[in-house]
Amino acid sequence: MNSRLSGFHRFSVEERLQIISEACHLTEEDKEILIGKQPLSISTADAMIENVLGSISIPVGVATNFKINGKDTFIPMATEEPSVVAAASNAAKSSYDKGGFFASLSGSVMIGQIQVIGVEDPYAARLRVYDKKSEILKICNEKDPTLVAIGGGAIDIEVKIIQTVNEVLLVVHLLVDTKDAMGANAVNTMAESIAPLIENITSGKALLRIISNLADRRLARAHAVFSKDLLGGEEVVRKIVNAYEFADADPYRAATHNKGIMNGISAVVLATGNDTRAVEAGAHAFAAVTGQYRSLTKWEENRAGDLVGSIELPMPVGIIGGATKTHPVAKVNLKILNIQSAEELACCIASVGLAQNLAAMRALATDGIQKGHMALHAKNLAVMAGATGDEIGRVVAEAVKEKDVRFDRILQLTKEIQGRI
Repeated sequence: MNSRLSGFHRFSVEERLQIISEACHLTEEDKEILIGKQPLSISTADAMIENVLGSISIPVGVATNFKINGKDTFIPMATEEPSVVAAASNAAKSSYDKGGFFASLSGSVMIGQIQVIGVEDPYAARLRVYDKKSEILKICNEKDPTLVAIGGGAIDIEVKIIQTVNEVLLVVHLLVDTKDAMGANAVNTMAESIAPLIENITSGKALLRIISNLADRRLARAHAVFSKDLLGGEEVVRKIVNAYEFADADPYRAATHNKGIMNGISAVVLATGNDTRAVEAGAHAFAAVTGQYRSLTKWEENRAGDLVGSIELPMPVGIIGGATKTHPVAKVNLKILNIQSAEELACCIASVGLAQNLAAMRALATDGIQKGHMALHAKNLAVMAGATGDEIGRVVAEAVKEKDVRFDRILQLTKEIQGRI
C-alpha cells in the first residue's frame, strides 16, 4: 500500500472511498457505514450514554502521505475544522522521502490514585503501605483476571506525601498495565477495591479513588526529518525553528501552538472512538510538568539544513473497550489504520500531532495562517449562503480572488452567481 496519493483531494467522495476501500480491504458494509447509509442506531447511542435524543455527525477525512515506522498508513481524522486534514497530509509529504515518521510507546501503564486524609503519621504510614504491596496487588488483580491472563494487571505501587493548603495527604499510586485498552474502568475498579485495605493500613480515610489522566508511564514519541526543499528552503526551516522557540518560552504562544498539535491528535482519537478529553487533559498537563507551560514538540535544523521534529506526550488510547468496539464508524476507521495494537495507534496519533504542528508553524512563519484557511472557510460560508453544486466552486474562486471571505460578501456573490444561472 502506498499512502502517497497525488491530488487525492480533487477526487469525488465516491472515488476517494473506492481508493481507500481497495487499499484497506473495506467491505461494502464498511463503505455504507462511512457514508452514512448505516448510521449509528438510536439503540446503540442509547446504550452508550444517558438521556439520548439523537446523534451528531462529524466529517471523517483521510490524511495521506504518512509513513510510520516504515509502513504506509492512511489516517482517518474526524473534525469539523477546515484545513486540518489537508495540512497534516501536506506536512507528512515533506518527510516521506526522508523515511517518514519513527515512533514508539514507552509502555501501557496507567495510574490510579487513592487519596487518603487524616493520617496521623504519614511518613510511617507510607512505609506500611509498601510493606503490604503484595497483598494490595493481589486484591487488584483478582478484580480483573482477564487482564491478568493476557499479561496485564496491577504491577506496582508508589506512595506519595503531598502538602495541600490545609493538610498533609497520603496518595497511593496504583500502576496498572492495561495493554490494548485505555483502561479507565479497570483502573478505577482496582483503586476502589483496595481503599478499605489502605484505610486499615494507614488509619486514615480514603476519599478519591480515580485514574489519573497524566499518563506519564504511557508516553508516545515520534520524530521525523522534513525536507528543506519541500518546505521552501533553509530560511523557512530557520523561521519554523524560531517559531517553536517562541512557543517553548511563552505560555501565551504555547497554548495556541499546542492547540494546533491537538487539532490533529484529537481528530484521530475521536475517529477511533477514544476519549478526546483524557488525551487532551494529559497532553496539556504534560506540557506544564516543568512548572511552565511549554511546547509539546521540539524543532531543530540538522547539518544538511533539513528540519528535524520530535514530539513526546501521554497517549492513553486503546483498540478494545468503550466506543472503539461500539461505534460502527470507529471500528471501520481502525480497519483503515490497519493496526493490531494500542501501541501502533499511539504511534500513529503522535506522528499526526507532529505533522500538524509543522503545518501550522510553516503557515505562520511564511504566508500567515489565513491563506491556507481562506478557500476552505469560503466553501463553508458558500454553503451557508445557499450555494449548491457548481455554484460553490464559483463562489469560492471569486472570494479567494478578491481575498474577501466575509459572510456578507459570500452571500452577495452567491446571489449574483445564482442570478446569472
